[in-house]
Amino acid sequence: MDTAAKPSEPYRPRRESASRLEPVRGLRYHLRCWGTPALVTPERPPLVMVHGWMDVGASFQFVVDALATADGFDRYVVAPDWRGFGLTESPPTDSYWFPDYTGDLDAIVDLVAPDGGVVDLLGHSMGGNVVMTYAGVRPARIRKLVNLEGFGMPASKPHHAPKRLVRWLDELKAPARLRPYPDLAAVAARLMANDPQLSADKAAWLAPHWAEQKADGQWHLRADPAHKRINPVPYHAPEVIETWKGITAPLLWVDGDLTAHRWTERYTRAEFDERLAHVPSVRKLTLAPCGHMVHFDQPEALARALAAFLGG
Repeated sequence: MDTAAKPSEPYRPRRESASRLEPVRGLRYHLRCWGTPALVTPERPPLVMVHGWMDVGASFQFVVDALATADGFDRYVVAPDWRGFGLTESPPTDSYWFPDYTGDLDAIVDLVAPDGGVVDLLGHSMGGNVVMTYAGVRPARIRKLVNLEGFGMPASKPHHAPKRLVRWLDELKAPARLRPYPDLAAVAARLMANDPQLSADKAAWLAPHWAEQKADGQWHLRADPAHKRINPVPYHAPEVIETWKGITAPLLWVDGDLTAHRWTERYTRAEFDERLAHVPSVRKLTLAPCGHMVHFDQPEALARALAAFLGG
């Protein structure tokens, strides 16, 4: 794609957000907020939306706008940038561990809903996996739960463990890097290459949230390259299932019709459905045409489903 071409006019948000910086487990965490706590009622608790790997909280802008149209502007929505992404600090580490996301989310829920209050909780992809774990171990804090394409991972086998550990050790010896881009048009092009359903105006709006210009004049993704390193910790499906059994909130599970290619012999759709069957209350929705980035591809349809599911 010719990055020198005139960029698209950026998307114009219908509901403006504000930034909030908070200390979370020793890091300065960035929370993107739509509305204020004054909007919270028992029927409309805070809606916390957590993004996936290599994403940022701002990416929920399109569905927040659509939700305002479908459900009204009187809902307090908070979308953090995970550690090492967006405007949240990176920890002084060379690797990232899944339990840390859960610990960060626990602290964020305390900030957003103090004194043991409840939230509606939505997660996409990696964030979807985090919210499932959190809802299973802190069920009293969640009123409604939404998982967007957070499928989990293939179950680890004992013979996988040594190879994963060796790969992690080898990756630690080389600096992790992310490719820079010459301008925002190139960042927008990268976004559309990742998600062919993403429109040019949305990509143009997202680009400066995804990347920042540094002293070298290049645009660098707002992501710690250490996220690229493999996680050497095995994924034990029986432990995941036991955690999911603890979920008491009604769950809305959403996927896209264009993501069937993710299923392999190592991890089949039947295996995922078997895991999901352990969650007591599940409503399933498939959006079309829609890829993995459901909040990009079908924000209006997703917002209508959220309005109906969350109620209030």
